Amino acid sequence: MLIETTPKVPNSAPLRSSEPTSSSKYLRIGVDIGGTFTDFCGWRDEAGSEVVSFKVPSTPPNFEEGFRAGFERILELLEPKDDEIALVMHGTTVSTNAVIERAGPKIALFVTKGYRDILELQRIRVPNALNLFERRTVPLIERNFVIEVDERLLREGELDKPLDKNEVSELAKKAAAAGATGFAVAFLHSYTNPQHEILAREAIREALGKETRVSLSSEIWPRMGEYERAIAAVLNAFVKQRMDEYLGAVENYVAKRLPGSHLFITRSNGGAMSAAEARAFPIHTLLSGPASGVTAAEFLGRSIKEDNLLTLDMGGTSTDISLIREGRGQTSNAAEVGNFPVILPVSEIEAIGAGGGSIIAMDGSALRVGPRSAGSYPGPACFGRGGTEPALTDAYLLSGYLPEALLGGEMKLERAASALALKPIAEDLGISVEAVADMAVTIATSNMVAGVLPYLARKGVDAEDLTLLVYGGGGAIHGPLVASEIGINRVLVPASPSVFCALGGLVSELSEDVLASVQGRVLGAQDVSSTFVDLATQAQDWLSRQIEPEKLTGTSIEYWAEMRYAGQSFQIDVELPDDAIQNADFPGMMEAFHAEHQRTFSYANRAGSVEFVALRVRIRGRLAVPQMSPSTREAIAGAGHLEPRDMRFNGTVYPATKIYDRDALGRESLITGPAVIQQVTATVVIPPDYSARIDAYDNIIISKD
Repeated sequence: MLIETTPKVPNSAPLRSSEPTSSSKYLRIGVDIGGTFTDFCGWRDEAGSEVVSFKVPSTPPNFEEGFRAGFERILELLEPKDDEIALVMHGTTVSTNAVIERAGPKIALFVTKGYRDILELQRIRVPNALNLFERRTVPLIERNFVIEVDERLLREGELDKPLDKNEVSELAKKAAAAGATGFAVAFLHSYTNPQHEILAREAIREALGKETRVSLSSEIWPRMGEYERAIAAVLNAFVKQRMDEYLGAVENYVAKRLPGSHLFITRSNGGAMSAAEARAFPIHTLLSGPASGVTAAEFLGRSIKEDNLLTLDMGGTSTDISLIREGRGQTSNAAEVGNFPVILPVSEIEAIGAGGGSIIAMDGSALRVGPRSAGSYPGPACFGRGGTEPALTDAYLLSGYLPEALLGGEMKLERAASALALKPIAEDLGISVEAVADMAVTIATSNMVAGVLPYLARKGVDAEDLTLLVYGGGGAIHGPLVASEIGINRVLVPASPSVFCALGGLVSELSEDVLASVQGRVLGAQDVSSTFVDLATQAQDWLSRQIEPEKLTGTSIEYWAEMRYAGQSFQIDVELPDDAIQNADFPGMMEAFHAEHQRTFSYANRAGSVEFVALRVRIRGRLAVPQMSPSTREAIAGAGHLEPRDMRFNGTVYPATKIYDRDALGRESLITGPAVIQQVTATVVIPPDYSARIDAYDNIIISKD
């Protein structure tokens, strides 16, 4: 039996610290800005403290306004104390949106003479080799702003043609006169010797002023591959002004409202960096939001001993998936943003399908969902912001999955507007608008399944061995439907699924990757070990610039290598054992590679010759984080049943389906599908033939009957 109560704070999650980890007291705030909503989490480092969370509407294009509104609310809930060390961890899509929308200033790119067409030529590979009419991605920089400099370094970094700073100064003045307000520099072989790029920056600033924004490819990621390095420099320069302005406003506001606090920005590798670092290298924030979700998934998996997870993060424009294997998220050295390659260490995330804002439309005689999106504004028709095209969220509403108000009644949904938007399609097909909505949900499910199954096949993973962890605004709505189609029998819904990426910021560590390209060099064990020592020193210097060492609870260093068999055209990332590095144990390094190759491709050639392509160190600076402890929430007798509503699943109508209030459910509460569990910031759909229970940590476990 259930009775109704009002929670003390919105969506408290059962994350507590049993005892403080040190004499210092910490206050941590996680913020994740999306296109539609801005999510907040907060936690105080003291015994019994719970994580509080909530959502506020985002305010594009002035995202700082939504940040301020939510920050005032989190300060009211947490009531900061003077003796606390306040850490604000902020994830943002500002840089990502700038690239996707191509909304940035004019940038001039300086390249080695003879390489002016590097952005046009790109790579020989095209996205779809069978489409003869497909065009390459249009560069962010017009060709007349790609400027050749008469300089040259050789492959090993030796000088061939010295750089003339006077030449660079004159070229910079001409570019500025033509409208360039930012500069990128990507010279040939600068990954082995950055001196010419450094001199070019000096010349540009001497000509135009020391505040001129200049991005160097050798500082962003000193990796072989002139096109990829050039793109990295261009992307960094393209988003730098917008991120400078945005983070400057946020920094000033946070410093005023929370004096003495530290502002960190989450980054694409799942860690975080100082705001100053993010302003210098905003390219590292391009995937910060999704990467924070993977960080939160690792944290939750460790806490409840779920080592093998498939994560499904469904937002307004897309759905992202990733794998947690043996308790660790997968990493990659390549991603794509706005159809541009981003060759940087990132949490491995793959976009597979539609989001809540994906447009429902007829394509000839076929019904399609996506890829166009209604975005945040005007958004789906039901948002009442002037949108007239139906979106997947409208289908959720008409299928009975969503209530007619979100955020505890703060955001009304207009069912009549959804029906009106879908009416032309319904008339065209000769069916009801509710039937069209049901079809749209089924099509969106199929789109996601078509993305998940090949991904798992490439990874050599059986779906039955995984638990599906769902989060994001629509993850708990659509995730169980996807699970039923791909053969996953267990779905994990965290206590606050729609603010999960903000939780990832809350539990993230400071993290940096430092790399040395070694392709083409014959390395012995001592060479590898000494290079790693140099990289580790650079990484420790970086960490010391982020925060005072005494405010960390610990540090760790990982040693990674990109390796391949001689003759292979690709390489794999291998984590090398600490003892192999410390002892210059070459056989130990080789065995780590063979074992990883075996795990990835099901074979290894231990007699084959092995090459090192790059060496990388990742440093982690740990901060105080909440610890999960069992929930004390009990079911409330006589409460929890909300007004039932009709629901549709795969063409079948389920009248008067039960709707439950999440805040009235306690440990081990059992619910049989079809049903819906509603909470302030999320909606959880339980399909037919599935049941749900609340575990000891307030997560919802959905499993097939």
